[in-house]
Amino acid sequence: MKKRLLGMTLALTLICSTAVSAAESKFNWIEGGKKVDLKQIATLDLDPSFVFLDAANTMKMSKESHETPSGKEIGSVYPTDEKQNWAVIFEYDNSGHIKDDEKQKIDAKAILKSYKKGTEEANKEKEPGQRLYVTGWDVEPFYDEKSHNLTWSMLAEDDNKEQLLNYNVRLLTREGYISAILVSDPEHREADKKVLTEKILPKLEMQAGKRYEDFDASKDKVSEYGLSALILGGAGLAVAKKVGLLATIALLGKKFGIVIIAAFGVLIGFIRKLFGRKKAEPVQTLPQDQQENTPTP
Repeated sequence: MKKRLLGMTLALTLICSTAVSAAESKFNWIEGGKKVDLKQIATLDLDPSFVFLDAANTMKMSKESHETPSGKEIGSVYPTDEKQNWAVIFEYDNSGHIKDDEKQKIDAKAILKSYKKGTEEANKEKEPGQRLYVTGWDVEPFYDEKSHNLTWSMLAEDDNKEQLLNYNVRLLTREGYISAILVSDPEHREADKKVLTEKILPKLEMQAGKRYEDFDASKDKVSEYGLSALILGGAGLAVAKKVGLLATIALLGKKFGIVIIAAFGVLIGFIRKLFGRKKAEPVQTLPQDQQENTPTP
């Protein structure tokens, strides 16, 4: 884990050290204040204080960070405010229509136990310094029946007892779901969650025909799993408990929201540098004696 995160830090530092004009052409950044497309599945009315990368550029950014893209990326959002340090990654999974009949039966205790078992098994194959330990729920899974959003946040720590977390929202659609993955840290999670829930998710609108309510039982595929399995990455709870299937889930990737803040801060600094230069600089007035001696053009 340390080697990979070091690689991420070096990659992001390299990006920052590139001239701003060259960096701007490296990624097709879209400034806020307009609607952006999430791969024809949804649109996002992007706040003026944010910037956006489309699917291709989000995957490109992932590769630059020495991560392996999932291939499901549909976009990502970043702040330009110097007081904010977060990112939201959007992905789409055409899993089939997920029925929400488990909304009153999500067993948070059993799911947490399965995650712990999975990470313990995975740790047996890892060297010291690369291990991850699930410590509990930050936010227990809950389902909003009105918006058809499933939300949860899990706490973990590494070998150095550094606390890590993810914050996940799954937005159910007609034929699958959109994942909104908030990359943050425990110290800023509440403020960053507020940005996600107040300035991003309410501005996301499904395309016509893609909404959860547009499901047509006569022709649409139905997913083989429900809400609990969705939290488990698509693995049924009974199967996960029986064979430790969660040990195979890539918990150390961005899906788990684990990004060392030092490396992530470099990325945010790069974004500020790129877009900060576009702000108008204050007009500087010459001293009176210099004004008098300056020839009029």
